[in-house]
Amino acid sequence: QVQLVESGGGLVQAGGSLRLSCAASGLTFSSRPMGWFRQAPGKEREFVAAINWSGTNTDYADSVKGRFTISRNNAKNTVYLQMNSLKPEDTAVYYCAAGSPKLSAVVSRGRDEYGYWGQGTQVTVSS
Repeated sequence: QVQLVESGGGLVQAGGSLRLSCAASGLTFSSRPMGWFRQAPGKEREFVAAINWSGTNTDYADSVKGRFTISRNNAKNTVYLQMNSLKPEDTAVYYCAAGSPKLSAVVSRGRDEYGYWGQGTQVTVSS
């Protein structure tokens, strides 16, 4: 059974930092691209960041570029999202997602490119 379990969310003041983790099991983590998405109330789920299987290629939404960093540890089957200089507009439920091993080298912004999703972790940034 495939599981993606996010953790590390919480309440933080504007300008603060959080580090999200996503632990994967039941799939070949090291051969898959991974992504982070977020969904704010009343809005569609949007792309945040993605990383290829080896960690050598990353992509970020313009809204988080320079503030967020995606990374992975294949030995621990875990992908991370370091979030610095948080803003109230970053408030959302954050989801990690696993892509196909056939596209291991690709970093994609499309939700349809990810077949497995976690349950999400809430991030709330107060002003």
